[in-house]
Amino acid sequence: QVQLVESGGGLVQDGGSLRLSCAASGRTLSMRRLAWFRQAPGKERELVSWINRIYQTGNNTYYVDSVKGRFAISTDNDKTTVYLQMNSLKPDDTAVYYCAAQIWPMGGSSYYVYGQGTQVTVSS
Repeated sequence: QVQLVESGGGLVQDGGSLRLSCAASGRTLSMRRLAWFRQAPGKERELVSWINRIYQTGNNTYYVDSVKGRFAISTDNDKTTVYLQMNSLKPDDTAVYYCAAQIWPMGGSSYYVYGQGTQVTVSS
């Protein structure tokens, strides 16, 4: 199994920046993709960004439209730690942010494993 631990959330003013980190442990070789989701109060969980652990033809990163140009996803060299650099933060970015790893078991369907979440609050 894969375990994920996030860090780096907090309170920041409108226009500020934060960097989230997520360290994966366990069966990390089973991870195909690393991602960040967020969930604001009263809203459904939303996919914010993902990055492939193994380079593929085509897009290897994704960003939801609302964060394009402001957020950047990256990994360390081992691709077991994923970061989300968040710049020009807005109050609408306030949410619990969850790190996730997409697992592709042999012969089975993919699924996400989630971390415990870290709160990001942007004050106006």
